Amino acid sequence: MAEIFSLPPAVPSGDPSGVPSNNSSADASHMARIAASVAARTGFDPASKLRLVVAGQQVGWLPRSHAAILRGMGCILGPEEGVADGTAAVELLPGRSGFDVLSAALAALAHQLADAGHVRGWRHELFAVTAALDAPALAAVERAAARFLGLLTFASHMNGIVDTADAGGGPVLWISRRSPAKSVDPGMWDNLVAGGMPHGSDPLATLVRECEEESGIPPALAGRVQPHGMIEVLRDLPEGVQWEQVYVYDLMLPPGFVPRNQDGEVSEHRRVGLAALLDIMSSGAMTVDATLVTLDALRRRGWPGSEDRRA
Repeated sequence: MAEIFSLPPAVPSGDPSGVPSNNSSADASHMARIAASVAARTGFDPASKLRLVVAGQQVGWLPRSHAAILRGMGCILGPEEGVADGTAAVELLPGRSGFDVLSAALAALAHQLADAGHVRGWRHELFAVTAALDAPALAAVERAAARFLGLLTFASHMNGIVDTADAGGGPVLWISRRSPAKSVDPGMWDNLVAGGMPHGSDPLATLVRECEEESGIPPALAGRVQPHGMIEVLRDLPEGVQWEQVYVYDLMLPPGFVPRNQDGEVSEHRRVGLAALLDIMSSGAMTVDATLVTLDALRRRGWPGSEDRRA
């Protein structure tokens, strides 16, 4: 199974699936199916990867098959070097240094990869090449090339929770369905708001922007979000590796609020109760990232044990 980590107050240690425990047999059945769905989609084989290094810092997990493609394009990679844990590391763009120089070289490389059909879904958006959220960016690269290179990326996800306390109802969340035109996870269910963090931004600024674009949530309302830690995902994908730190937020929404997409990246919003939400996740119809973020909210709020089964 992939290495899926959480920082408090996200997924508890010792439970890499991110599935909260509960005492209801019906919920237990759902949770078992959700765990199986997540496990089936989160395999990671470090032996088939190289630690991708820039300026002495690991910035990615490069599939060996992709390393072979890069070596065929010229002096893109340095020689492999062994690491104490038995893995191997390789330098990206050896002999080049400085943000502007590295970024220009990566821009040319991304176009080469796209022209050769190795990357898809060109975004015209730059992601940072960095070893950590709080570390300086060593370069910037077209977002479409990030997973081919297995780069560490960052995203912000938000649970849109309807405030039904006064009505006395069970938990209700708004979720969104990704446009079928999306290059990644087309047509799958997602959190109400979810988006990758571009170079120069931060998790909260990214979230506030995505709130307005994806769901028509104005900045004044989006500014009330509550941060709830980070979930780190590392898994193999057909296009490469997803190594992503997902920053988790909750937002309590007024009962009468109805989201409206503004950027064409969402095909549908749906207001769902606990039963319908568990059904969607257990069927594998929700993205891995969104499933983990949703489960985190359920665990924190003690909802899987709720006896209110209304959809």
